[in-house]
Amino acid sequence: MADDISVLIVDDSALMRNLIGRMVEDTEGLVVADKAMNGKFAFQKIPRVNPDVIVLDLEMPEMNGIEFLKERKKQDIKIPVVILSSIAARGAEITMEALSLGASDFIQKPSGSISDDIHTVKDTLVGMLLGYGRQYRRIYGKKTATIDHTVKPQTKIGLATPAYPQAANPQSRFVKSADSFSFAPPVIAKPRPPLRKPGKTDIIAIGISTGGPDALRIVFSKLDADLKIPIVVVQHMPPGFTLEFARSLDRICSLEVKEAEEGDSIRPGRALIAQGNKHLEVEKCPHGSIVHLTDAPLVSGHRPSVDVLFASVAKWYGNHALGVIMTGMGRDGAEQIGEIYKEGGLTLGQDEASSVVYGMPRVAFEMGYVQEQVPLQNMARRICDLAKTPR
Repeated sequence: MADDISVLIVDDSALMRNLIGRMVEDTEGLVVADKAMNGKFAFQKIPRVNPDVIVLDLEMPEMNGIEFLKERKKQDIKIPVVILSSIAARGAEITMEALSLGASDFIQKPSGSISDDIHTVKDTLVGMLLGYGRQYRRIYGKKTATIDHTVKPQTKIGLATPAYPQAANPQSRFVKSADSFSFAPPVIAKPRPPLRKPGKTDIIAIGISTGGPDALRIVFSKLDADLKIPIVVVQHMPPGFTLEFARSLDRICSLEVKEAEEGDSIRPGRALIAQGNKHLEVEKCPHGSIVHLTDAPLVSGHRPSVDVLFASVAKWYGNHALGVIMTGMGRDGAEQIGEIYKEGGLTLGQDEASSVVYGMPRVAFEMGYVQEQVPLQNMARRICDLAKTPR
């Protein structure tokens, strides 16, 4: 279909190109534009096939992924790039370099350069391709079908089962027409009024998933140097990457940013990023507040889980918390940001237009727990203004 998002697949393995291509072709709303065995051939094909999104391996002969991204930046090519690479913890620094060079997001190949079990990351990959591809087409005025990002991407042989429990509002599900998917008008729930009025903000809690690496770079680069409120963040990311990701944010932020470790103090001017595969919780102690890392089971399909973080923030900070839910597939965080809301804390959600995947913030908004929807470019300013307002 003309509205399908076209994908250029760049990988030196013919097997991987075919397996990735099969996953793309099997997904409603996606189509393979072409395939290339390295960055050099990709550049030759881009003007001809004009893809909406690129899947890029990092380790390739002649022109590798980093060299491709440098040249892409030099040529001012705006097509979004999703890294799909076997580089794991040993290459976290390279992956963060790729993000700093303009790659939008990344996924690990599950078992090395040649991963015949690549299907295990299919939902994550096609979700990113749909999200980034739709955003690119929207910016450049191309029409696309509407996708419901609170459920798994559907295959072309039928509807997929939900990736997470259904949103509380059944009328927000998608309906299929002859040639596209559209949403029934959402009905926004009206929860009970908060138990108390908002107090002075003592902590900022941010939950984010697909589209997060880019979005957090934008937000953290714009935070005020005099923002003295501690920040805790859950970004869905595999283990081995969050240390380098935190360091990359620290380089562009006026505040201290570090990967959270067990017992780290929650203090003004510091932002703590949850470790991959570890839940992040907060606790107020007699001599100050600290964080805890746990190996408890997955919550809302994730570890770290935004719901786990928000629940602990609501418990210990109540109406002195500011909760922020941003771009991401599914509904992690949507339920427990409601606890911050009910306690009288402030809540923000990223708006649909600026979200790569309007899933998590959408469910929270439809449940009535988001007090204000904010565009990504304004999010840092709004966070700072609310956090610094005396109450």
